[in-house]
Amino acid sequence: MKTGNLLVAGALAFALSAGLAQAKLPVAPMDDAAKAQAEAKKAKAAEAAKKGAEALAKAQDRAVENYKKGHGKGGKPDARAAKPMASAKK
Repeated sequence: MKTGNLLVAGALAFALSAGLAQAKLPVAPMDDAAKAQAEAKKAKAAEAAKKGAEALAKAQDRAVENYKKGHGKGGKPDARAAKPMASAKK
């Protein structure tokens, strides 16, 4: 019985200490310089995200054009693209 009580006490201590370890300290209030710096950082991150989205859209457009060029209008491979070249038969 003592072993069971010891295990329960150990588990309880572990659970309480884990909860305390995860507690967060409150964020200190920011002064004007820190607020301006944070705002500039946020604007820079937004600009980078916008450029990334534009680059992704451009790459997707190129992929679609390449697909359409290779598959024609019907969605099937173009007959000219499917035929092997004469020089490749050697």
